[in-house]
Amino acid sequence: MALGVVWFITTFLSLVHLTPLILPADEYPFKLWMSQHNKVYATEEYYHRLQIFTENKREIEHHNAGNHSFTMGLNQFSDMTFEEFRKLFLLTEPQNCSATTGGHLSMAGPYPEFVDWRMKGNVVTPVKNQGHCGSCWTFSTTGCLESVNAIATGKLITLSEQQLIDCAQDFNNQGCMGGLPSQAFEYIKYNNGLMTEEDYPYKGYDDTCHFEPALAAVFVLDVVNITSYDEKAMVDAVARLNPVSFGFEVTADFMHYKEGVYTSTQCKSTADMVNHAVLAVGYGTEENGTPYWIVKNSWGPAWGVDGYFLIEQGKNMCGLAACASYPLPLVT
Repeated sequence: MALGVVWFITTFLSLVHLTPLILPADEYPFKLWMSQHNKVYATEEYYHRLQIFTENKREIEHHNAGNHSFTMGLNQFSDMTFEEFRKLFLLTEPQNCSATTGGHLSMAGPYPEFVDWRMKGNVVTPVKNQGHCGSCWTFSTTGCLESVNAIATGKLITLSEQQLIDCAQDFNNQGCMGGLPSQAFEYIKYNNGLMTEEDYPYKGYDDTCHFEPALAAVFVLDVVNITSYDEKAMVDAVARLNPVSFGFEVTADFMHYKEGVYTSTQCKSTADMVNHAVLAVGYGTEENGTPYWIVKNSWGPAWGVDGYFLIEQGKNMCGLAACASYPLPLVT
């Protein structure tokens, strides 16, 4: 009996001592990632998320070992499957957002080789975070209108996404379930204004409409749609006028984007597959000659390049030229 007890104690102590050596190799980076992103899980959830994290990490490493125009990296979404991510952060149903004939009138050019509205004075607000709500369309809308209004008036006013989530349903928008910037601009036009972020703060979920007309801060005179798939007209608008809202199809690899010019062979280029709305704030060309858009996202400044990404220009990449638009400000 004594020998059995000694054996048990010895075996137990040796297992305790060896435990850190037999943990999965990816558990250490996972715990480090958890600490960086303030993540806490129950035991069963922990191992489920560890498995997903490990698969994502391997996919990132495999991609980065290849010859690609962009790199991937771990970020705040690295413990999620794309299906989970899609349900929380993208439009629930793809939006058919084509504008067969748009109202934008292009000039002949020539255009600057490089444009970045962030460098043109105080006309672009900081990157925001939509949270667990498919409200990207509202952030694309406010981002564009904030810049258009600032260019026209010299005053950069941070505008309310929550008002659009709560109040713009009559214009074929569905709050956290999705919508389109062009339809949001129409709502602002006919609703007689949009309130500020301060007066109508963001909640990140559907709520009842609390619009107060007396507090409307910015107004829309008209909505300009750019003809579907006319990417040259988008260049014209961004070069001459202001940032432009557009939609495109996000696929799984984009979730892990870190830096470089994003391209994809997996996404579709048609208007009916658009599931995310963003804001083109400029464009440029890589040293190898690849043209790109500079795009403001709404997943917080920790994602991508300080919340921004580059995507290849000139090929209607992922349908980005299917439904671009911007508002004309009504300056009072």
